[in-house]
Amino acid sequence: MKQVEDSEILEMFAVEKTRNEAFNLLLKKYQQKIYWHIRRLVLNHDDCDDLLQEVFVKVWKNLDKFRSDSQLYTWIYRIATNESITFLNKQKQKNNTPFDEVSSELADNLVASSYFNGDKLELKLQKAILTLPEKQRIIFNMKYFDDMKYEEISEVLGTSVGALKASFHIAAKKIEAFITNDEIDY
Repeated sequence: MKQVEDSEILEMFAVEKTRNEAFNLLLKKYQQKIYWHIRRLVLNHDDCDDLLQEVFVKVWKNLDKFRSDSQLYTWIYRIATNESITFLNKQKQKNNTPFDEVSSELADNLVASSYFNGDKLELKLQKAILTLPEKQRIIFNMKYFDDMKYEEISEVLGTSVGALKASFHIAAKKIEAFITNDEIDY
């Protein structure tokens, strides 16, 4: 099946008669990528599903205002990233816990999750990623898992390419140190 271009989706969305069809095409094209982006940030499947729904509700409500000064998927990624960060901040405030403890709780939830089917090394990688500061974690996930270019990440996060490269490099070094440390229990 041929992948529909973003411009076609936007043209169809602008017409009331084809709006629902356009949105369904957009969902087919981006839902899975956005799901995994959110999932790597919040780790919990149910939370991710809720956030995914919120993201696409926002996309639906605001797609007619999309200015095409960025790519459609980077715009959707920005919404998903912001929603995920807001969710994680609410979790911290709700539990009145520092980010490190929230990361530890996320790691425990990952181990207990019936949706996680990775091996021990993958679990250790996820735990290593959770030790990163929030922004480094987001940058690492977008570059490593989503294979986004620095320019695209820059559009999503509003950060310079140079700063992103430095953050990714530091994050990769921290993860490498975590994984190669034999004393870490996983």
